[in-house]
This record gives sequence, structure tokens and C-alpha cells, in this order.
Amino acid sequence: MSDGDILNGFTPEAAEPPRVVVLISGSGSNLQALIDAQGYDELGGGKIVAVISNQPDAYGLKRAKEAGIEAVALPHREYDSREAFDGALIKVIERHEPHLVVLAGFMRILTPRFVQRFYGRLLNIHPSLLPAYQGLDTHARALADGVAEHGCSVHFVTEELDGGPVVLQAAVAVSEGDDEAALKEKVHAREHLIYPIAVRWFLEGRLRLEAEGPTLDGTPLPPQGLRLSHQDAAEELDEAPEQ
Repeated sequence: MSDGDILNGFTPEAAEPPRVVVLISGSGSNLQALIDAQGYDELGGGKIVAVISNQPDAYGLKRAKEAGIEAVALPHREYDSREAFDGALIKVIERHEPHLVVLAGFMRILTPRFVQRFYGRLLNIHPSLLPAYQGLDTHARALADGVAEHGCSVHFVTEELDGGPVVLQAAVAVSEGDDEAALKEKVHAREHLIYPIAVRWFLEGRLRLEAEGPTLDGTPLPPQGLRLSHQDAAEELDEAPEQ
């Protein structure tokens, strides 16, 4: 048998799918949107390999287990400092060798050490049209200001809280009768729409964080990323027209 025969009969192994670790603190609705996208093969060929929560009773851990994904509780209260917790979190994440770390309602301020360890492969979703309303209580603040438009943003994480480069946004028109609960529901629907898209772009190699900022297919993104209008998002979500 010649070397050529051996090579001709060789079947290369399929490339391992990109690995994703998701960090949560609560119900995990954005996690579920990512799990659903993976089930429909709409996650760029990626695989969610672990879900980690700083809250051991987070419902998102149950979602992970039901989807056959490793679920890890890492209670932050068991650590003396934010630095100690983040050090432990880094070790747990790195055991899974992720290509991408996704924050999906992870209610912890990350240390610079953590951000730098995963810089360029760390995404978050925030319930506002950044740079507006960084921090908490975004819906209440938007309503108090009487804005006509609100929404959500996917961004790369940097050391500045909610200040990293924006990749993708989805807007929602604020109706006269909206209260905080109604607005939150409409924004959540948009989060579940755009987060899997941004994750897919990254896992397909289309979305990158370069030295000058994020690029999609090699083209620099505008300062607020790409934005779905209220109408475009509503059509994608099959929402009833505003009365």
C-alpha cells in the first residue's frame, strides 16, 4: 500500500463547532433565545457548552439543564472580594475553552482582569439604545424622560460599564400608554431577536473587535452599530401595529 493510498482513504474529522459559555444571574430569557437559535442551527454552527450563574437558584440554570447544557452555580457571596470571585469565574470559564463568552443578564460589575482576559470575545446585551441610559433602571428612566424611542444594544464589553463598542441595536417606539412593565416586555422581545444574530456573526467570523473598533465583514461599524428600526423589528417579531 502506497502513501497515496493511505492519504486517499483518509477521512478528516469535522471541525469542532465554536464553543460558547453564557453567564447569567436570573431567569435566562436571553439564554433561552440563544438555545432556541442553536436548536434551529442559527447560531453560526456554535455550541453552548456551559451556563454559569452567580445566583445558585437562577431559573436559567434549569433552562440549561433541560437543554442538556452543563449548568454551573458559582455563588459570588462565597468569595471575599470581587477580584477573588472573578478569579474563580475565569478558571471555570477557561475549563470550557470558549471562543465566545456571552453575558445574558449577568448582574455583576466585572473587574479589569476579567475583561482583559476575554477582551474581544466578550459580548453583552443592554436594555437601552446606548450610549443612553447606561446602568440600571433603564425603562423607568426612559419613561421619566418622556423619550419617543427606546430599545436595546449588543456591545463588546470593555472596562467601562455599558460603554463598550456597540454592534447591533433594535429600537422600540414608546407609546403614550406604556408603563415600565409594558416597555420592558417590548424591549425583551427585541433582545431575543438581535442577540442570537450578533452571536452568530461572531461565531461565523464576520464580527470582530479590531484595534479601531468593531467590524462586520471587514467594514467598520458606525458608533452606535447597526440599528433595526421599530418598524423593522416589529415586522420581524410579527407585532401588531401600534394603535
